Amino acid sequence: VNLRAVTSWVGIARLFAVVLSCIAFSLVASTGDFKGPYGTWCMFTWCFCFAVTLLVLVLELLELYPKLPLSWDDFTSAFSMLATLMIFTTSVVFPSIFISSPCSGSKCARQAAATTVSCLCFLAYALEVGLTRAKPGDISSFLSTVPGLLKVFEAYVACLIFSLLDTYHLEAGLQWCVAVYSICFIITVLIIIFTIGRCLTYMPCPLEKMLVGYNALALGMYITATVLWPLYSFRNRNRPNPCGRNCWWDRHLGVTFLTIFNLIAYLVDLVYSTRMVFIRAP
Repeated sequence: VNLRAVTSWVGIARLFAVVLSCIAFSLVASTGDFKGPYGTWCMFTWCFCFAVTLLVLVLELLELYPKLPLSWDDFTSAFSMLATLMIFTTSVVFPSIFISSPCSGSKCARQAAATTVSCLCFLAYALEVGLTRAKPGDISSFLSTVPGLLKVFEAYVACLIFSLLDTYHLEAGLQWCVAVYSICFIITVLIIIFTIGRCLTYMPCPLEKMLVGYNALALGMYITATVLWPLYSFRNRNRPNPCGRNCWWDRHLGVTFLTIFNLIAYLVDLVYSTRMVFIRAP
C-alpha cells in the first residue's frame, strides 16, 4: 500500500475533490430538481469527476497503475485539467439555471450550498493541476506541460462550441467555421489519446516540430473563424426582443466568445511549443 497517494499534497487535493464532488451531487439529488439538459450535465460532471478521481486514488494507493497500458502521468494530468474545466462550467451553469431570485426555503439553501461546494471542488482540481504541472525544462510528461494542458482546454472549448451550434447550414462562411472547429477538435483529441496511449513514438516525423506546425495551422484556421463567424451570424440580423433562454442570437454570441478563447489558446500553445522546440534551456 502506497500511503503517499493520500498523504502528499496531490493526494490531499484529490481527497478533497472526491469529498466535495460527492457532497455536491448529493445535495442536488436531495432537492430532486436537476431535470433537463443543464441539470443532467451538472449531475454527470459531479458524478464523473467523483468516480474517476476515486479510481485514481485507489489505483495509486494499491500501486496498480503501472500495470495499465497507458502513460499514467499524462492521464492524470489530462483528467485533472478536464475536471477543472468541467467543474468550473458546472459551478457557473447550475446557479444561473436552477437558483431563482428571491431565494428562500430549504431547497434553495441546499442548491446554494451545492454551488459553494462545487466552487471549492473547482479549487481542489485547480490546485492539483498546479501541483502536477511540469517544471520548466521537464517534458517527460507532455500533457502536464503548458502546451499539453492547453490541448485539453482547446478540446473542451470546442465541445462547448458544438453544444451551442444550431443553424449554420444556411451560410457557406458558417459551414467553414464549423469545419474549422471539427478539424481542430479531432486532431487535438487524437494528440491527447495518442499521448496517453504512448503511441506518439511511432510517428514517422519529429513530434515536437509536427506539433508546432499543427498549432500554426490551427491558429490560422481559427483566425478565419474568428472573423467569419460573427460576420455571417449577425450581418443584418438584430437581437430578437424578447430573447429567451435558447435564443439563437445568444448562442451565436457564445460561439463568438468561445472562438476567441480558443484562438488565444492556440496562440499561447504555438508560443510555448516553439520555445520548447527551438529555444533550449542550458
